Amino acid sequence: MLNRRILRIKAFKVLFSSALSENMSLAHAESMLEQSCESTRDLYIYMLGIVSPLTKTAREKIEAAKAKFNPTEEEKNPNMKFADNALARLLDEDVDFQKVFNKKKFSWAQYDVLLNNVMKSIASKDYYKKYMESPKSSLDEDCRLFTRIFEEEFVDSVELEQILEEKSMHWNDDLAYALTWCCKTFKELAKGESWSLIPLYQSEMMDGDGVESDKAFVRKLLQASFAGYERYSAMVAESVTGWEKERLFSTDVVLIVMGLAEAVTFPSIPVKVTMNEYVEISKFFGTPKSRSFVNGLLDRLVQQMVNEGKIVKEGKGLL
Repeated sequence: MLNRRILRIKAFKVLFSSALSENMSLAHAESMLEQSCESTRDLYIYMLGIVSPLTKTAREKIEAAKAKFNPTEEEKNPNMKFADNALARLLDEDVDFQKVFNKKKFSWAQYDVLLNNVMKSIASKDYYKKYMESPKSSLDEDCRLFTRIFEEEFVDSVELEQILEEKSMHWNDDLAYALTWCCKTFKELAKGESWSLIPLYQSEMMDGDGVESDKAFVRKLLQASFAGYERYSAMVAESVTGWEKERLFSTDVVLIVMGLAEAVTFPSIPVKVTMNEYVEISKFFGTPKSRSFVNGLLDRLVQQMVNEGKIVKEGKGLL
């Protein structure tokens, strides 16, 4: 599930927290990293679990309309297509999914306001109206509908964001990634595949003896960055003219430290790959000037360490 870009970001957040606290132990940092990684898969499971509550909300609205004193003909004979969708039924009847969901003690029951607001928003959209008007009824069509719902209703939802922040400190920046995996799951279910818990690391989803462990990679990256933080941050300080610690944006320092630690620690990862990764991450977690600062200084320090023989790569074309 977790690719190396996401793993680098998670290690970065832990190292940044460590730099702020100044007294965090490596054991605590490693524990935080493990929790952060597991939390992304938890969020994926939690968001998959909203399919049935949304369906139930639609069904309850239909029943409430029927029970009115003087219901309209449309309310007496409602379109039950969404309320009876096959995807919700499939997940409700999937023993493995329900076991995992319930083991985590997850529930959407207390968030009826969100569910009603989402259902109201969905009902106003053209894609939903076309779905309801279509005479077709299939698991594939239901999965495609929920893919649209997940893509268009949840990514920028302030209400959902607030709920997720309350439930886990690790879910702040993981929603889009978790939703992507939910949509991948819908495609697999539409093809008739059974649901199964996604392996936590992408390397665990690959076959072959030569596959490197992503779990070992991110753990080693954090350890190397943690151990070398003082040394590498001092190199940053010495390389910036007129440097004052309080004026240098700390996320930039952490990213450069991690870039140097990765370049030194992983001889099989090309320098260009390492550079590109931390420059890309700086776009999301730094200032508008972070990209050029991280790119320029990291490149300079890497070349310095290559010349000093402190960065050695295995194979041609990796420097």
